[in-house]
Amino acid sequence: MFTGLIEEIGTLKRTYKQGEAMVLAIEASRILEDAAIGDSISVNGVCLTVTELSPNVFTVDVMPQTFRHTNLKDMRPGERVNLERAMQAGGRFGGHIVQGHADGSGAIVSRENDVNAVVYTIRPHDPALMRYVIPQGSVTLDGISLTVVRADHNSFSVSIIPHTLRETALQWKQAGGVINIECDVLGKYVDHLLHFKGVGDTQDAGSKPAAKNGITAAFLAENGFF
Repeated sequence: MFTGLIEEIGTLKRTYKQGEAMVLAIEASRILEDAAIGDSISVNGVCLTVTELSPNVFTVDVMPQTFRHTNLKDMRPGERVNLERAMQAGGRFGGHIVQGHADGSGAIVSRENDVNAVVYTIRPHDPALMRYVIPQGSVTLDGISLTVVRADHNSFSVSIIPHTLRETALQWKQAGGVINIECDVLGKYVDHLLHFKGVGDTQDAGSKPAAKNGITAAFLAENGFF
């Protein structure tokens, strides 16, 4: 699990593609101070596992599912990436709950200055993601924990302070670029529970049947919630 507070900007050194699978070699320093093979590192908001390690370069595998749904497939050597180590128990929770499981990617529609801030407007490639994006809610863009300032049916905007821009690879992203999106996990779980219809019609002996119409006031009352 991550918090969306970027620790370091790394540099992509090498890529190797085989169909829809990839191997990335990334140059870094700070995040490798206590890294070990098998550790999880967020790369542009994607949780990846360290497979090889040297003093200043680590290697990760990208599986087809990740290849298809993120911007990693379009990256070239020399590009900058946002890096964050997995959160330590007992550490400060400065961002929000970030899994590193990108829900998809989106296009940067515009980048505009707003006094001391920069406002990015994003249009998800999958419009269905907008159901999880709400004003003043949290969203992760290329691994950065950000607050939504505006949302409509097909796009949303975030406002970024100068410090965040300086300390992340977002400073090089312009209109037309592609960015990874992870929606707030709490919203996704609530949505799933409210609309879950059960799997098939069978059930274990003694178990109650799944709610066929989602969670309703009647269902909650029947099960003692109020």
